[in-house]
Amino acid sequence: MKKNLHIVIIAIVFSSILWISITLSEEYYTTYKVPINVINAPSGYTLGSDLPENISVKIKGIGWRLTGISMGSETVFDISAKNDSGKIITNAYSNLIENPWLSSDLTVIEISPDTISFIIERIVSKKLAVLIKTDITFKTGFGLASKIKLTPDSVVVYGPKSRIEKMDSIKTNPIIISLLDNQTKVKANFNDERFQTDFDAVEVHLDVQRIVDKSIDNIKVEVIDVPEDRDVVLIPNTISCLVKGGINVLGKLTAKDFKAFVYYRDVLLDTLGSVGPTIQHPENVELMSRKPDRIRYIIKKFK
Repeated sequence: MKKNLHIVIIAIVFSSILWISITLSEEYYTTYKVPINVINAPSGYTLGSDLPENISVKIKGIGWRLTGISMGSETVFDISAKNDSGKIITNAYSNLIENPWLSSDLTVIEISPDTISFIIERIVSKKLAVLIKTDITFKTGFGLASKIKLTPDSVVVYGPKSRIEKMDSIKTNPIIISLLDNQTKVKANFNDERFQTDFDAVEVHLDVQRIVDKSIDNIKVEVIDVPEDRDVVLIPNTISCLVKGGINVLGKLTAKDFKAFVYYRDVLLDTLGSVGPTIQHPENVELMSRKPDRIRYIIKKFK
């Protein structure tokens, strides 16, 4: 039996090939849903409107031919702008010549939609800010110590006039990174086929550091807008702040990097005998608390 096994396998393979060959030699009906692509726009012009998501083409042909289309490269249905601009309305059947994959050995039964309308308009350019969407997670105890930096942070964008004029920014592909624990630079690409940019991608700098707390002491509190015939004595006149941020950022901070103040008007309107100071701090740190939270005061009037 083992001696005849290879003969049995060959027979099965041959039979299968023969069956497939006979089967695919018959005619079949099938429907392809393919994206639409506009070609033959005038130089300096481009598509300025949305197209249907896809076009449905029902065809009849020999099985071998239909299988070749299915297994081939990505298929699109080309629609010609005929070197014209403005609003164009065209019949899909009149564009069969632009689609050699629908050759004469295939019969087109139906195309839906059979009428396509679109707008061809002039290409303009505009410098736009770059926006980036991130999905980033950090290892425990780590985080962003400063704002995400993009290089460049703006790009020249080329596209249809009606769209470009309404835009003030352009988005990149999202950046997805997990469990970061150090400074990282990655590339973010632009992937909107409606537009071209003078840079294919931007560099994204992620300033990742260990996040720690630090107490900043002896921050002097000032009173703002005090009349010339008045004086306000604060008790105490300094405060401490607990801040949170990147270890390398906090290590450089001193009381001089903070500003604490109260407005004289708030002192006059106070009914509790104490006011809460406003704290201005570096943008890359988070204010956790201040001590004391409220400050007593004495108003002196000069004669």
